[in-house]
Amino acid sequence: MKVPSTSAKVIADSISTLGIRLTTLEVVMHRFVLAEFNTHRVFSRNSASSRAIPIEKRVKSVLQHCAYPVEWGANQPGMQAEKQLARSDAEKAAGVWTQASIAMASYALQLAQLGVHKQLANRLVEPFLWHTVVVTSTDWENFFMQRCSPLAQPEIRCAAEAMREALSYSEPRHLSEEEWHLPYVQPEEYLTMDFADTKRLSVARCARVSYLTHDGRRDLVADYKLYDRLLCAEPPHASPFEHVARPLTDNDDVRHGNFRGWIQLRHEVGL
Repeated sequence: MKVPSTSAKVIADSISTLGIRLTTLEVVMHRFVLAEFNTHRVFSRNSASSRAIPIEKRVKSVLQHCAYPVEWGANQPGMQAEKQLARSDAEKAAGVWTQASIAMASYALQLAQLGVHKQLANRLVEPFLWHTVVVTSTDWENFFMQRCSPLAQPEIRCAAEAMREALSYSEPRHLSEEEWHLPYVQPEEYLTMDFADTKRLSVARCARVSYLTHDGRRDLVADYKLYDRLLCAEPPHASPFEHVARPLTDNDDVRHGNFRGWIQLRHEVGL
């Protein structure tokens, strides 16, 4: 199993005839900076929920691959740590962090044994988890300006820098008005299936944050069923429908949801 660390990779990268680029990234970051990441409203995003993942699986993740802070800043007034702890103190701090992660994992399991739902028990281990997010946007500069800054918390800065680098190396695919931006749809699927089906696959996989099922299989039937559940739920789960979009050909200032120059599937299906 690959050891998790801060990373970003481009899942889909498209550009319209108006020159407006839409990109989907899969980002691995520290779970404890997710709240800051989610303040950026131009992003459409989905990620694994603590309400859905079994407690034992979350605990195993913490015990095997605990997410440690990038650096151990020394306490001072204000929001930034200008200096770092001495090496000996940083090592002690890491030890305390390890002890805390083990303790919270133990408490989460105790809650599970009492029959407490995972939506509560899993919250105890969130500060020690790695977290995978799928994020799609036409606008990144404000995020990079804020989060690649030395003033940003180091953990979200590392994620932002990885995202910026991934974007810089990616070459967007030119799409016509009839084509769709389809994260997690594989090349052979794009070539052999019609858009009605590939849109459904893309929505389901964005909801799952993977083109594989949770047990590691590529299963088109499972994808279609998940799409139907998302669409027909009361209330519907609309956010995965935001990553799938088609380009507009006029008036590039028009926003549909949080994208410029693209219309999201969410709006086409009336969610």
